Amino acid sequence: MKAPRMFGVAIDWVESRTGAVAFIAPLLTHHVPRNAKWWYVFGSATLMFFTIQIVTGVCLATLYAPSAAEAWESLRYIDQQVPFGWMLRALHGWSSNAMVVMMAIHMLQVFLHASYKFPRELNWVTGVFLLFTVLALAFTGQVMRWDQDAYWGLGIGASIADRVPLIGNQVRGLLLGGPIIGGETLSRFFALHVFVLPGAAIGLVGLHLALIMKNGISEMPKPGATVEPATYRAEYEQRMEKDGVPFYPDAAQRDMVFCGACLVLLVVLAAVYGPFGPGGQPDPTLIDTNPRPDYPFLWIFGAVSLLPPASETAVMLVAPLVGVLVLVAVPFLANAGERAPSRRPGMVLVAALAVMAVAALTWEGKTSPWSPVMDGWSALPTPSHFLTGRTPLEVQGANVFQFAQCRNCHSLNGLGGERGPALDAIATRMTADQLMRQIQQGDGNMPAFGRNLDSAQMTALVSFLTTLRPEFEAPAVIPGAQLPLPVRQMPGEVATPVAAGTQ
Repeated sequence: MKAPRMFGVAIDWVESRTGAVAFIAPLLTHHVPRNAKWWYVFGSATLMFFTIQIVTGVCLATLYAPSAAEAWESLRYIDQQVPFGWMLRALHGWSSNAMVVMMAIHMLQVFLHASYKFPRELNWVTGVFLLFTVLALAFTGQVMRWDQDAYWGLGIGASIADRVPLIGNQVRGLLLGGPIIGGETLSRFFALHVFVLPGAAIGLVGLHLALIMKNGISEMPKPGATVEPATYRAEYEQRMEKDGVPFYPDAAQRDMVFCGACLVLLVVLAAVYGPFGPGGQPDPTLIDTNPRPDYPFLWIFGAVSLLPPASETAVMLVAPLVGVLVLVAVPFLANAGERAPSRRPGMVLVAALAVMAVAALTWEGKTSPWSPVMDGWSALPTPSHFLTGRTPLEVQGANVFQFAQCRNCHSLNGLGGERGPALDAIATRMTADQLMRQIQQGDGNMPAFGRNLDSAQMTALVSFLTTLRPEFEAPAVIPGAQLPLPVRQMPGEVATPVAAGTQ
């Protein structure tokens, strides 16, 4: 029996018992709009990255130790001892971020093209829940690193949960698996990350694909082509019979090309930049830390950090709920009418403002000028020109300035933290007495250092700070104080002050 015939017999045998071909064939042959071009590839790319997440996640689960005492070391073991283990972790981490980005772009495209209108309202709703499931997967994945960022990120999350009225303690206990962050916390998040959330995501993906098969892929919007629920289905079927093309190979070719390019980029990023973390081992006694979330959450990090203290609790608890309700309500508030972006300028403006806000807050969360540079005192030496020509007391003050970790929050010559003001010209703004009082008592965001420095260190530090001014700028003076009178001195004479009006 020839090979092709044997292959056909085998396919027939499997099909007669499973119906696999009858199930898969409609997925490949269903008609899609002929003008469904490159705008429609982002959903397939999201599915590809999700598949990579599952494959790499299963491999990592066989090596990861979900124990508070061993999780951090197991990641170090994967990175350093397992052949290409670092690459496996890098692919998993970068594909997680890529999946969030692709899903966000896909939903933005659906929003701009109003593809959520009748009869695809539930397509949008499942996409919204799938987006939040993917974000939850990304967050729990960060916890799996079990480093300083994970520990303090959980602490921040627990403090937010504790603000829920009446049941805050119970919500925090449910999140952490107990009153504190410990082994139970990691076990709980491991179960969420490996079992609960992937299962929910797979179910939502299956439901989303089933709804796409039921309702079809929307056409590219055209001005004047409105959606009328009473007649849309029949009109859509007529258009597909007249001008539709099979998904395979027409649309599938573009999906495969785009997914292939994304896969190459993913491998390059993973190979060049490596895996995310782990950072330092989690240590609750180390408060001198600067936790920062992964990229998908930097905009939230930036937004929360800029909230006025009086509104923090209300915004943290109400804003997420309002955001979810608004997103879910979108297709039910506008499920008919125009779809073309040119005929919906208000919605285009909303989308543009949302993108700009997320981009700005992400940049704010990344640069975080309100956050100190925790290694500024050790990694950023004092520029040499601030030491040239200084007295021994002023040089000693420069040493105090360095080792008291002032560089964590204050910059010199553009290097250092930005939590406090730059000190390059501080002597033009504050006198020695004002500097002494500011350092001893603190003010605003600056803590008091009166108990941390003895009198000799304080004197030396202030002496150094009073030298920090541009060469030709005068030092600061106390308002209302009299400047010293200029002197007039003839050769061989003793200098005498010049009274006003005598020059």
